[in-house]
Amino acid sequence: MKDFAALFDRLDRTTGTNAKLSALADYFRQARPEDAAWAVYFLTGRRLKRLVNTRELREWTAEASGLALWLIEESYEHVGDLAETMHLLLPPASAEPPTETLAELIESTIKPLAQMDDDARKQRVQQLWGQFDGSERFLINKLLTGGFRVGVSKRLVTRALAEVAGVDSSLIAHRLMGKWTPDADLYQRLIADETDLDFEQSTPYPFFLASPLEAEPESLGEPDAWQAEWKWDGIRAQLIRRDGQTWIWSRGEERMDGRFPELEAASESLPDGTVLDGEIMAWRDDRPLPFSLLQTRIGRKKPGKVTLEKAPVALLAYDCLEFDGEDLRDRPLEQRMETLNRALSTASAPIQPSQIVAFDSWGQLPAQRDRSRELGVEGLMLKRLDSCYQVGRKRGAWWKWKVEPYTFDGVLIYAQPGHGRRSNLFTDYTFAVHHDGELVPVAKAYSGLTQKEIDRLDRWIRSNTKERFGPVRSVEPIHVFELAFEGIAPSPRHKSGIAMRFPRIHRWREDLRIEDADSLDDLKRLLRDPDAA
Repeated sequence: MKDFAALFDRLDRTTGTNAKLSALADYFRQARPEDAAWAVYFLTGRRLKRLVNTRELREWTAEASGLALWLIEESYEHVGDLAETMHLLLPPASAEPPTETLAELIESTIKPLAQMDDDARKQRVQQLWGQFDGSERFLINKLLTGGFRVGVSKRLVTRALAEVAGVDSSLIAHRLMGKWTPDADLYQRLIADETDLDFEQSTPYPFFLASPLEAEPESLGEPDAWQAEWKWDGIRAQLIRRDGQTWIWSRGEERMDGRFPELEAASESLPDGTVLDGEIMAWRDDRPLPFSLLQTRIGRKKPGKVTLEKAPVALLAYDCLEFDGEDLRDRPLEQRMETLNRALSTASAPIQPSQIVAFDSWGQLPAQRDRSRELGVEGLMLKRLDSCYQVGRKRGAWWKWKVEPYTFDGVLIYAQPGHGRRSNLFTDYTFAVHHDGELVPVAKAYSGLTQKEIDRLDRWIRSNTKERFGPVRSVEPIHVFELAFEGIAPSPRHKSGIAMRFPRIHRWREDLRIEDADSLDDLKRLLRDPDAA
């Protein structure tokens, strides 16, 4: 645990990529395999299920510190992060820290909390607080709350492991996909130099991601070296058909078993040993349905008959990563597309190829892109025909050329603290528009401002708070912001009657007065006419 805490401190003290990479590699070189496995687990964004609820932790902190519960609550509201609040308020450790390794601490002390009764769980947690100080106690609090985060990407962890193992990082990335148990055996397999190790049949491949195209397509060279496709607005997914079984994985590495039974049924017509990359879309009559309908399917592990009828789905496949059990990722896109057509030749309707957009010159594409909203898509994808299927976001081979987002001018009415490094700043904002003489909230956003603007707005919020609702502050409706968003749909769950997709702050409109902000009618007009923006 001491070594892992030291790693956390090194990572937290620097923003430099090379310094973080060095810290990770140093740790993995000297860590016991079982400890390294748990470190990989946490550093790549995986978490233990919350073992203790936050109410219990606040109450136990009050008891252990001798402070009133209301003071704990006020401190939590001010700090914004429960693990850090507990770390600051708890008394110093009164016992020697245990000699347990990270893996032993997780396996023998922390994970068993889930099976304990309330009294035993409380006693064990307070015992941990009495044994650990500093970063070690802070990390234990993070593990207890299920909120462990550190400023490294999964890609950086992958690079560090590849450096230690002396193998290609794409091999490590593949081994890290899917579900796995953090133990010594897993870690040894992660860093093994053999390329033919057997992993779970359900394991997906790492996704290849496109980069935003910020120049004109002409900058990409000769058009006959490229393929154009529609950029769908759905759920990026891999459908795996191996050994007579089917698995569907989201880009976030979540297995979506049972959520799309029509796709699982249709996959039975695919050749065994096939892996497709594509987009799951709410789909009817060869057209996409609003993303809001697809959202009704995402959270339901076993959708009922009514849901299946209201929100039918299709998988629009645009790549074939494996065929007849052979990994095709190193082959050029042109060949993979030929194999994709073979794989889909026997597929039933819910699984179909994504539409290719034909063009002979770059000058033909802007008119096609302008049709995007009419067709319910986000723009175009441009892919080099000779490109292999890479790992992560590698610039140069795949580009996304999206249409300009919708925008509106809204008034800031609520703010609350962010998370992690932003937990002591007001960075999560709620915006409203005019309707019947009042301001109606329509969107929440937390990205788009510079650090200088965040600091300035934070100071203003603290000085202009009208009311408090837990961590949320109501502020004077003075400031107008332009917000961008990707789509809009009716929503009976919201007071405004609408829901926006991916709202974010575009700019602070200090040139506008509150009277200049948009109205709810302006936004609802987009429901009837998407080109009215």
